[in-house]
Amino acid sequence: MTRAKLPDFPWDSLAEHAATARAHPDGLVDLSVGTPVDEVPDGIRAALASVSEIPGYPATHGTPALREAAVAALRRRHGVDGVEPDAVLPTIGSKELVAWLPTLLGAGPGDTVVIPELAYPTYEVGGLLAGATVLRADATTAVGPGRPALLWLNSPSNPTGRVLGVEHLRKVVDWARERGTVVVSDECYLALGWETEPLSILHPDVHGGSLDGLLAVHSLSKSANLAGYRAGFVTGDPALVRDLLAVRKHAGMIVPRPVQEAMTAALADDDALTTQRGRYAARRAALRPALENAGFRIDHSEAGLYLWATRGESAEATVARLAERGILVAPGTFYGPRGGEHVRVALTATDERIDAAVRRLTP
Repeated sequence: MTRAKLPDFPWDSLAEHAATARAHPDGLVDLSVGTPVDEVPDGIRAALASVSEIPGYPATHGTPALREAAVAALRRRHGVDGVEPDAVLPTIGSKELVAWLPTLLGAGPGDTVVIPELAYPTYEVGGLLAGATVLRADATTAVGPGRPALLWLNSPSNPTGRVLGVEHLRKVVDWARERGTVVVSDECYLALGWETEPLSILHPDVHGGSLDGLLAVHSLSKSANLAGYRAGFVTGDPALVRDLLAVRKHAGMIVPRPVQEAMTAALADDDALTTQRGRYAARRAALRPALENAGFRIDHSEAGLYLWATRGESAEATVARLAERGILVAPGTFYGPRGGEHVRVALTATDERIDAAVRRLTP
């Protein structure tokens, strides 16, 4: 069996810059990755432990309580109606689903997977693992006359924080349905709108009353600090979810039972979500003006967990410049050729480290 060669893991290339930043007298401020640093809420931890004595295999489909909690949270937090609990499928975080979804849906050689021009690297990896052709395009007019097997959306975007409006989302859905293309929306940052309110592709204003051909991917890594738990889910078109469930049963892709219980608690805890949003909002409010005062322009970044920043120089030069100040960021080139003059600055550092970054950025 052959497949396209996978790219090198991007963050491995930051080792030299990380060493430079780590040598700063006041230590490293790592803003290069979106890894949560805040505590897991007590109620979620208690839920995790509450079923630790259960010896049997968990259900691939998840507990009924988990699926019902996901549906209720989507309705309550994001105005999503019409999703049935049976159309919710827990996943081992969201990254494994992103990487394997084209394969799980049957894409392969001869098929095309469309990803955003600036995109989370695993979208490309997923297409390559399936043996498909990967096309970067932000507009459906750039896709050409063919019929892609799958098209990824990401709003709010990683890395840019861009939010797609309802008209854009509707246009993509209509275009895809005319061609029988599955649309998958990565909505891991949906709860982190700052300057505008992001909209799910499963919102009735977008899909027009039908979930056919639509999937939404959700993660609890950012909203509930569960990156270490590997907690996510996919939902949308019931037929597509049934197909995914059938394959995942065979493949043993099962979320552990204690994690399912923790997810159920997290999806019901709006207060914890509000608290975490407040932490990220405060860090953003401190870091954004500090970057701007240091000569950066912030593009997009109206939502999500990152600031998309540029000084009008190469991304590599900016990474090196900030590393000298003990601040590590990700070059925009990790996300596609159009990121050549930007860096992605994460809000995922402790308040103390954010304050340190602000001091180092102050002219």
